[in-house]
Amino acid sequence: MTRNMKVNGGGVYDVVVVGAGPAGLSAALMLGRARRSVLVVDEGLPRNAPAEHMYGFLSRDGMAPGDLLLQGRREVEKYGNTVRAGRVTGVRREGEVFAVDLDGGPAVRARRVLATAGVVDELPEVPGLASRWGRDVVHCPYCHGWEIRDQPIGVLATGPLGVQQALLFRQWTERLTLLLHTAPRPTAEEAEQLAARRITVVDGEVSGLETLDGRLSGARLASGELVVLRAVAVAPHPVARADYLTGLVLEAVAHPSGLGTHVAGDATGRTSVPGVWVAGSLADPHANVLGSAASGSLAAGAINGDLIAEDTRRAVRDHRDPFSPASEARVCEKVLGVRRHGL
Repeated sequence: MTRNMKVNGGGVYDVVVVGAGPAGLSAALMLGRARRSVLVVDEGLPRNAPAEHMYGFLSRDGMAPGDLLLQGRREVEKYGNTVRAGRVTGVRREGEVFAVDLDGGPAVRARRVLATAGVVDELPEVPGLASRWGRDVVHCPYCHGWEIRDQPIGVLATGPLGVQQALLFRQWTERLTLLLHTAPRPTAEEAEQLAARRITVVDGEVSGLETLDGRLSGARLASGELVVLRAVAVAPHPVARADYLTGLVLEAVAHPSGLGTHVAGDATGRTSVPGVWVAGSLADPHANVLGSAASGSLAAGAINGDLIAEDTRRAVRDHRDPFSPASEARVCEKVLGVRRHGL
């Protein structure tokens, strides 16, 4: 196969990647290096856009998320492939390929599709919370814990996992408060664990978060009491961005953790629909940036292997019958760059 600097004959990409986050760009990079023609379509709604920095990514610790994506786009394009702004509205099968519908433009065709559009984090409906998201309202201690260490932190519990989250954040501060909000009362065993770890438990719903001089100052309870805090940990409900896959009868389902939804795939991201893979937070809503990038790379290897198997089957068929109509059509596409009418 010749070096892919543009789409294959007949205007068919080897792979269309939906989403230019860490997973999508990592996959496109690997596929480009495998000499595959790739189009990445991105809506411009990265999950971590509210965060000023990302952490825990080896050699990129503290880097701005947008800078990572910009560098990733440049690396993908270095191998002759394209990252395009736009929104994918649907994917459907047309014979041996997929038609990928784009908002405001003609559909593009691909032999394989990799879905990496991610999730949308639905936050608890507490006034003042959403505006602080990614700053002093956080969800992952491994992403943000170091930056808020030793400060008074509140865990806003909205479900049965609130105690678990509080015990986790206790690693980063001794000044921890579990705000029960809408969560059930801790069991006797959980209450003992919280007491042993000297975690304060506060009853009552939180009516809002308050700020002072541009910083979080505390959580106001419905009773009027103000709990002084400098950061609040929440458990968002991640909802998969997968509406464009419904035409393939591929839908988001509940994640095994019980938190949020995802599109299920195997260890490489292969879904139940042949030719369609999933990676990043769309496959695992708990994946961090590094994990998402790794899953994209893993999916790329599997996709390339699948394409190699298909290329080999076609080559064997043409070798056996070089004068078949199908073989002639492929030769016209590859050599002449045209598709013969009716073939």
